[in-house]
Amino acid sequence: MSNVRIRGIYTTALTERLREAFDVVQASPPIRRRFDATFSGEEYDASVETTDDRQGVGIVGDPEAVEAVTDDLADLGIDTFRWSDPTPRGAVFDAVVTDTLGGGAVVDLGDREGYLSFGATDRRIDEGDRVRVQVRDPVAPWADRRPDLDTEIQAFGGVVSLSKGVDKVVARGDDATRTELARTTEMLSTEVPDDWGIRWEYAAEDAGLTAMDDALGKAVSRAEAIDAALADAPDSPEDADRGDLPRRLAAPEATEWLWFGRESRFAVDAERRAVTTTMPGHHRVKAAHDSASTAVDFVEDLWADVGAASGDADDEFPVGATLRQFGPAEGDRLEIRHGKPDGRCFSLGRGEVTEFEPAEGKATVRREMSGRGTYDALGTPREAGDVAVTKFREGRWWYPTVYRGEDGEKKGTYVNVCTPVELFPDAARYVDLHVDVVKSPEGAVERVDDDELDAAVEVGHVSAELAEKARSVASSVERALQ
Repeated sequence: MSNVRIRGIYTTALTERLREAFDVVQASPPIRRRFDATFSGEEYDASVETTDDRQGVGIVGDPEAVEAVTDDLADLGIDTFRWSDPTPRGAVFDAVVTDTLGGGAVVDLGDREGYLSFGATDRRIDEGDRVRVQVRDPVAPWADRRPDLDTEIQAFGGVVSLSKGVDKVVARGDDATRTELARTTEMLSTEVPDDWGIRWEYAAEDAGLTAMDDALGKAVSRAEAIDAALADAPDSPEDADRGDLPRRLAAPEATEWLWFGRESRFAVDAERRAVTTTMPGHHRVKAAHDSASTAVDFVEDLWADVGAASGDADDEFPVGATLRQFGPAEGDRLEIRHGKPDGRCFSLGRGEVTEFEPAEGKATVRREMSGRGTYDALGTPREAGDVAVTKFREGRWWYPTVYRGEDGEKKGTYVNVCTPVELFPDAARYVDLHVDVVKSPEGAVERVDDDELDAAVEVGHVSAELAEKARSVASSVERALQ
């Protein structure tokens, strides 16, 4: 079985889900206590980590292990979305700088752009320069930043990593730990290739000699794969034909991303509930805000102390309490985060919350429009001073927006069909499912963009089950508007 490390707010649930098919390793002390089990300190084959915005997880590591783990987790819920990253962790590119910002450079990697900090290179970088870079920190496709790049080439690991061009052994931890790990390295049988240095990570403290040697062997395999790939490449990106750039030279690891929708988060709750006390909407609340984690932990500890049941899947999510505690609130500015099935995410702008009914999970957002053109699918003119009023309801598979001119004249209604809406403190989030329903100012109702949904199913961005749900919702909305 492959070894899997899990980190972040979904750890308990995903440990429960994966531990039969995979060996969970490098578990944290709370996980060891919660499962009352011993977990190995061995190197991982795949690492599952919660994204910075808590909306999903990234899976990195050995390509076969990453695929197996992702295959399992992608079936969590109807609104779980999956994407393969064309710029996985550890990938090496010869590429061109397309722009310079205040602290670094934007690098064209082909399907995505990366960010190279000026501090990550020992030379001045300008637009048009060619660079050889490695993906240090991959980023989810829906995030508002670019993957972090470096000019130092590494073979990454959770127990040990290797750095090219470094002839020494370093270790994380205090002085005593670093000294002990450096001495232990001399006792290991695995030989490190020339021109590669060793860096022991924090997890090395809990790994025995055999586990350390195995981890070093895996890192060496990745380093050798990188060396072999670079041996076939030009000595410098300056020697490459400009028309061949950007070019991916090596990809010793894979990176996959999973975005969890509202129903998927409830499915993750069920996995966690099999292990420990779990309130309804545990992961939905924790995904809302950093401070929510503490509140959820308090509620569940109190629940456990008074001997309450561990929670039932049929219990309702406390939407009113959640929205009252964490927002949004009337008068706030709420952003509309419009996700797409291909992984991208756009802002449709911010508006004022003019009406708010937390007990019902309802929020009305008013936006003043700018610019000119026409409203998508409606064909009516868009003019400065127009107002868009959008009504959201937590958990609903659609939401309507009514457009009016500055004089109050109605310009049409656009109903977006999407994954269940989640109202977070600063944004309404969902993934658009392409098919929509519009109503013209004259009252004509039309269903649009079915072809885009069909195309998304064809390329694998939307599952057949989810597409059928979207079509069903669109049909219901269409009947209601007629």
